[in-house]
Amino acid sequence: MKISTTIIGIIFAILAYFSFSLLDAIQKTAVIYNSVFQILFLKYFFTLFLSKAESIRKKNIYFYQTQNIKLQIIRSFLSIIESGCFVLSFRYLTLADAHSIGSLTPVIVVGLSAIFLREKVSAKTWIAIFFGFLGVLIIMRPGLTIFDSKSLIPLVAAFFLSLYQILTRKASEYDPSETSLFYTSLIGIISMSFLVPFFWQPMQSFSYLLFVGIGIFFSFGIYFQIIALSYSKASIVQPFHYTLILWAIILGYLIYDDIPDIFTITGAIIITTSGIYVLRSSKN
Repeated sequence: MKISTTIIGIIFAILAYFSFSLLDAIQKTAVIYNSVFQILFLKYFFTLFLSKAESIRKKNIYFYQTQNIKLQIIRSFLSIIESGCFVLSFRYLTLADAHSIGSLTPVIVVGLSAIFLREKVSAKTWIAIFFGFLGVLIIMRPGLTIFDSKSLIPLVAAFFLSLYQILTRKASEYDPSETSLFYTSLIGIISMSFLVPFFWQPMQSFSYLLFVGIGIFFSFGIYFQIIALSYSKASIVQPFHYTLILWAIILGYLIYDDIPDIFTITGAIIITTSGIYVLRSSKN
């Protein structure tokens, strides 16, 4: 029986987000014993090789040439901020809480696109955006004694990731994906080279194993994501981003004994529902 390309794309999308979930589970331990900048340096180092691999696959020997260097620099710094905030959030929050709040990104992207890019957004989509933020408020529980201000960290990350995605979409009008990957990694490595010496934490013996795991699952996640998008449309692949929440709940329980409460589960369901609706409506 022949499997359709759409099904193949969905399978690789699920594998990609499962890989990213394993990556984050490892980062949650790594960030306790190492600085955020050490972890980011490693990820950008692997991204540099991924950009080269993608250029070979596309037979683009001039992948390092950009038509808009200013745009590439800005989006690369946005990547550093959002990646740093996401990794930092794992130090203080459960995987489920961090991923649930971070999954607001698609909703923020549509809202910012309407404000800054003048893209048309229907009234129903604005309602979905409102419910997406409502889901985040349920998880964060502001005004209650159990409110944790550290839950703002993944929200800040989601905001900067949204700006990064908007500028990346703009960059695609000038450069191919391998060029954007190259500049993200290059600027990331240069920036981390200046920061790591000031925030260096001695490596524990097991840290090397954690870093190997980070490199492996980060590479797998990016690679599977590229394959998924080569077989299926982005509108089909993107909603599977929300499987990150499911994997985060499972891995958080199995590895860290974290059991999400009713607030997290309710908020995650609302965010996922509103996010999928926004993604679908933005493609129409």
